[in-house]
Amino acid sequence: MSLELFTLDTLQEVARLYGYWAVFVGIALENTGIPLPGETIVIVGGFLAGSGELNYGLVLATAIAGAVLGDSFGYWIGRTGGWQLLVRIGRIFRIQEQQLEQAKDRYSENAVKAVFFGRFITILRIFAGPLAGITRMPYKQFLLCNFGGAAVWATTIVSLSYFLGKVVALEQIVSWVAQVGVGALLLVIAVVLTPILWEYGQKKLLQKD
Repeated sequence: MSLELFTLDTLQEVARLYGYWAVFVGIALENTGIPLPGETIVIVGGFLAGSGELNYGLVLATAIAGAVLGDSFGYWIGRTGGWQLLVRIGRIFRIQEQQLEQAKDRYSENAVKAVFFGRFITILRIFAGPLAGITRMPYKQFLLCNFGGAAVWATTIVSLSYFLGKVVALEQIVSWVAQVGVGALLLVIAVVLTPILWEYGQKKLLQKD
């Protein structure tokens, strides 16, 4: 698929043409686990609401609904067949199933935080739902975290683009949000990898002794 389909100009045209449906479908597909620029579409929706082309309340409602529904789809996809798929992918990259089991256990320990805050983190926003399903997080707990996280995330993103869009270019808003998302991802990676690298280093030292 051509990357031209995902340019900011094209996304604005889609949002103007399909309005709230574009916001709903875009974020729903991304949260299902499909790598589409759903967050950017929500930013565009908020920006257009700020310019009077869309209604702020409806953009917010459709963003929340799409995020909740998409993550729920992703959850059940992960729960019904995600683990087998993950194991197959792991074999391709020579990752042992035992290592995947350890990673799954660590995610399960932090599943509540991952689902609630995952939408603010690049990449994790796409995989939080399926990973919650793979780790068999209780669905009621998942749904509560899913809705709460969606409400906080959508309110933040739509309000930010709504108000900032009156004084700042859309391109700048998208850039700022992307930078925050990447920064959050790097922080999460550092937090996850630090104890693993520390444990690995300790084992190496013990082997030398």
